Amino acid sequence: MIIVHDIFVCKPGNASKMAKMFKEAMEGNKELVHIMTDMTGEYNRVIMVSKYDSLSTYEQNMEKYMQKSEEMKRQLEKMQGYHDMYLTGSREIYKTW
Repeated sequence: MIIVHDIFVCKPGNASKMAKMFKEAMEGNKELVHIMTDMTGEYNRVIMVSKYDSLSTYEQNMEKYMQKSEEMKRQLEKMQGYHDMYLTGSREIYKTW
């Protein structure tokens, strides 16, 4: 199993707004496990946790998001403006044992 953390370091005051936006936009996404905000460590972080059966399944899912499906268009509409809410981001991919 593959666990993916998409990490966003938000501008001050935007972490909870972004978490709420992601939660609403990602509703029904079967791969999404959690949307988390920090309680310790670096401030203003939003972390989306998703899981996949394999790295190839993850890659196939990313290909799906690159296409302009109706589902993706709806999701992007709900996430409009999120680029203005964060400073930087990163992705961590883990294999579970």
